[in-house]
Amino acid sequence: MSTTDKIAPDSHLISSPSNWVTRFTHLIPSGEVLDLASGAGRHSRWLAAQGYPVLAVDRNADALALAAGAGIQTQQVDLETGNPEQDWPFAAERFSGVVVVNYLHRPLWKKMIASLALDGILLYETFALGNEQFGKPSNPDFLLRQGELLEIAHSHGLQVIAYENGYIDTPKPAMVQRICAIKSRHRASPENLRLI
Repeated sequence: MSTTDKIAPDSHLISSPSNWVTRFTHLIPSGEVLDLASGAGRHSRWLAAQGYPVLAVDRNADALALAAGAGIQTQQVDLETGNPEQDWPFAAERFSGVVVVNYLHRPLWKKMIASLALDGILLYETFALGNEQFGKPSNPDFLLRQGELLEIAHSHGLQVIAYENGYIDTPKPAMVQRICAIKSRHRASPENLRLI
Protein backbone atom coordinates (compact mmCIF):
# COMPACT_ATOMS: atom_id res chain seq x y z
CA MET A 1 0.00 0.00 0.00
CA SER A 2 1.40 3.36 -0.95
CA THR A 3 1.13 6.16 1.57
CA THR A 4 0.65 8.50 -1.39
CA ASP A 5 -2.83 7.28 -2.30
CA LYS A 6 -4.58 10.12 -0.49
CA ILE A 7 -2.83 13.45 -0.67
CA ALA A 8 -3.77 16.92 0.39
CA PRO A 9 -3.33 19.37 -2.49
CA ASP A 10 -0.32 21.18 -1.00
CA SER A 11 1.00 18.68 1.54
CA HIS A 12 3.78 17.23 -0.62
CA LEU A 13 4.67 20.50 -2.29
CA ILE A 14 5.83 21.96 1.03
CA SER A 15 7.46 18.75 2.24
CA SER A 16 11.21 18.64 2.27
CA PRO A 17 13.02 15.57 1.01
CA SER A 18 14.07 13.03 3.58
CA ASN A 19 17.36 13.82 5.30
CA TRP A 20 18.42 10.23 4.57
CA VAL A 21 17.98 10.80 0.84
CA THR A 22 19.71 14.18 0.82
CA ARG A 23 22.60 12.81 2.89
CA PHE A 24 23.43 10.00 0.45
CA THR A 25 22.36 11.36 -2.96
CA HIS A 26 25.99 12.25 -3.73
CA LEU A 27 26.84 8.52 -3.87
CA ILE A 28 24.51 7.85 -6.80
CA PRO A 29 26.53 7.61 -10.02
CA SER A 30 25.41 9.64 -13.03
CA GLY A 31 22.42 8.16 -14.79
CA GLU A 32 18.68 7.75 -14.40
CA VAL A 33 17.23 7.46 -10.89
CA LEU A 34 13.96 5.72 -10.07
CA ASP A 35 11.80 7.43 -7.44
CA LEU A 36 9.50 4.54 -6.55
CA ALA A 37 6.08 5.38 -5.08
CA SER A 38 7.10 8.97 -5.65
CA GLY A 39 3.88 10.61 -4.56
CA ALA A 40 3.94 14.30 -5.45
CA GLY A 41 7.67 14.18 -6.11
CA ARG A 42 9.53 15.73 -3.18
CA HIS A 43 12.45 13.37 -3.82
CA SER A 44 12.12 13.57 -7.59
CA ARG A 45 12.51 17.34 -7.43
CA TRP A 46 15.51 17.03 -5.12
CA LEU A 47 17.22 14.48 -7.38
CA ALA A 48 16.50 16.49 -10.54
CA ALA A 49 17.95 19.60 -8.85
CA GLN A 50 21.15 17.59 -8.28
CA GLY A 51 21.35 16.91 -12.03
CA TYR A 52 19.90 13.39 -12.21
CA PRO A 53 17.31 12.42 -14.82
CA VAL A 54 14.44 11.01 -12.74
CA LEU A 55 11.64 8.56 -13.42
CA ALA A 56 8.89 9.19 -10.85
CA VAL A 57 6.57 6.19 -10.53
CA ASP A 58 3.31 6.04 -8.60
CA ARG A 59 -0.18 4.69 -9.09
CA ASN A 60 -1.80 8.01 -8.20
CA ALA A 61 -2.20 10.16 -11.32
CA ASP A 62 -2.95 13.31 -9.31
CA ALA A 63 0.28 12.92 -7.33
CA LEU A 64 2.28 12.34 -10.51
CA ALA A 65 0.86 15.51 -12.03
CA LEU A 66 2.39 17.37 -9.07
CA ALA A 67 5.69 15.49 -9.46
CA ALA A 68 6.19 16.35 -13.14
CA GLY A 69 8.80 18.94 -13.93
CA ALA A 70 12.15 19.67 -15.52
CA GLY A 71 14.30 16.55 -15.58
CA ILE A 72 11.46 14.38 -14.27
CA GLN A 73 9.52 11.86 -16.32
CA THR A 74 6.47 10.31 -14.71
CA GLN A 75 4.90 6.91 -15.18
CA GLN A 76 1.65 5.72 -13.64
CA VAL A 77 2.07 2.10 -12.55
CA ASP A 78 0.16 -0.02 -10.07
CA LEU A 79 2.98 -2.05 -8.54
CA GLU A 80 0.62 -4.35 -6.65
CA THR A 81 -1.64 -5.97 -9.27
CA GLY A 82 -0.23 -9.45 -8.76
CA ASN A 83 0.68 -9.64 -12.45
CA PRO A 84 4.52 -9.86 -12.61
CA GLU A 85 4.77 -8.24 -16.05
CA GLN A 86 2.55 -5.31 -15.10
CA ASP A 87 3.92 -4.86 -11.58
CA TRP A 88 7.47 -4.20 -12.77
CA PRO A 89 7.79 -2.84 -16.32
CA PHE A 90 11.47 -1.86 -15.95
CA ALA A 91 14.57 -3.42 -17.48
CA ALA A 92 17.37 -5.07 -15.51
CA GLU A 93 20.37 -2.90 -14.56
CA ARG A 94 18.68 0.28 -15.78
CA PHE A 95 18.87 2.71 -12.85
CA SER A 96 21.94 4.28 -11.28
CA GLY A 97 19.85 4.83 -8.17
CA VAL A 98 16.59 3.66 -6.67
CA VAL A 99 14.94 5.81 -4.00
CA VAL A 100 12.02 4.51 -1.94
CA VAL A 101 10.52 6.42 0.99
CA ASN A 102 7.40 5.45 2.95
CA TYR A 103 6.48 2.50 0.77
CA LEU A 104 6.74 -1.25 1.30
CA HIS A 105 5.62 -4.06 -0.99
CA ARG A 106 7.88 -7.03 -0.33
CA PRO A 107 7.22 -8.91 -3.62
CA LEU A 108 9.09 -6.11 -5.47
CA TRP A 109 12.45 -6.56 -3.72
CA LYS A 110 14.02 -8.94 -6.25
CA LYS A 111 12.86 -6.99 -9.32
CA MET A 112 13.78 -3.63 -7.83
CA ILE A 113 17.32 -4.71 -7.00
CA ALA A 114 17.69 -6.38 -10.41
CA SER A 115 16.87 -3.00 -12.01
CA LEU A 116 19.71 -1.35 -10.12
CA ALA A 117 22.79 -0.91 -12.33
CA LEU A 118 26.21 -2.11 -11.25
CA ASP A 119 27.59 0.39 -8.71
CA GLY A 120 24.07 1.78 -8.36
CA ILE A 121 22.78 3.01 -5.02
CA LEU A 122 19.65 1.92 -3.18
CA LEU A 123 18.24 4.51 -0.75
CA TYR A 124 15.34 3.04 1.19
CA GLU A 125 13.47 4.44 4.18
CA THR A 126 10.11 3.35 5.53
CA PHE A 127 8.17 2.54 8.66
CA ALA A 128 9.20 -0.24 11.03
CA LEU A 129 7.56 -2.35 13.71
CA GLY A 130 6.76 -0.16 16.67
CA ASN A 131 5.21 2.49 14.46
CA GLU A 132 1.75 1.25 15.41
CA GLN A 133 2.03 3.20 18.69
CA PHE A 134 2.24 6.44 16.69
CA GLY A 135 -0.54 5.84 14.15
CA LYS A 136 -0.56 4.61 10.58
CA PRO A 137 0.75 2.53 9.07
CA SER A 138 0.07 0.07 11.87
CA ASN A 139 -0.54 -3.14 9.91
CA PRO A 140 2.56 -5.39 10.24
CA ASP A 141 2.33 -6.09 6.49
CA PHE A 142 3.46 -2.49 5.93
CA LEU A 143 6.08 -2.35 8.70
CA LEU A 144 9.63 -3.63 8.41
CA ARG A 145 10.72 -6.30 10.85
CA GLN A 146 13.80 -5.75 13.00
CA GLY A 147 16.83 -5.83 10.68
CA GLU A 148 14.74 -6.62 7.59
CA LEU A 149 16.49 -4.12 5.30
CA LEU A 150 19.86 -5.59 6.30
CA GLU A 151 18.60 -9.09 5.52
CA ILE A 152 17.34 -8.00 2.10
CA ALA A 153 20.61 -6.23 1.28
CA HIS A 154 22.73 -9.23 2.26
CA SER A 155 20.50 -11.78 0.52
CA HIS A 156 20.77 -9.80 -2.74
CA GLY A 157 24.51 -9.18 -2.56
CA LEU A 158 24.32 -5.45 -1.80
CA GLN A 159 27.11 -3.82 0.17
CA VAL A 160 25.67 -1.80 3.06
CA ILE A 161 27.05 1.71 3.38
CA ALA A 162 24.76 2.92 6.16
CA TYR A 163 21.80 1.55 8.11
CA GLU A 164 19.58 2.91 10.85
CA ASN A 165 16.62 1.54 12.78
CA GLY A 166 14.90 3.71 15.34
CA TYR A 167 12.63 6.56 16.34
CA ILE A 168 12.28 9.91 14.56
CA ASP A 169 10.16 12.85 15.67
CA THR A 170 10.04 14.82 12.41
CA PRO A 171 8.19 15.18 10.13
CA LYS A 172 6.04 13.18 12.59
CA PRO A 173 6.79 10.70 15.39
CA ALA A 174 7.51 7.32 13.81
CA MET A 175 9.63 4.20 13.97
CA VAL A 176 11.66 3.86 10.77
CA GLN A 177 14.29 1.72 9.19
CA ARG A 178 16.58 3.01 6.44
CA ILE A 179 19.47 1.79 4.38
CA CYS A 180 21.96 3.03 1.84
CA ALA A 181 23.51 0.17 -0.13
CA ILE A 182 25.53 -0.28 -3.31
CA LYS A 183 25.21 -3.02 -5.92
CA SER A 184 28.80 -4.06 -6.49
CA ARG A 185 30.41 -7.32 -7.57
CA HIS A 186 33.60 -6.33 -5.80
CA ARG A 187 34.41 -4.29 -2.75
CA ALA A 188 33.41 -0.73 -3.58
CA SER A 189 36.15 1.88 -3.78
CA PRO A 190 36.43 4.42 -0.95
CA GLU A 191 35.18 7.16 -3.30
CA ASN A 192 31.91 5.25 -3.65
CA LEU A 193 31.52 5.00 0.12
CA ARG A 194 32.08 8.61 1.18
CA LEU A 195 30.07 9.50 4.29
CA ILE A 196 29.04 13.05 5.11
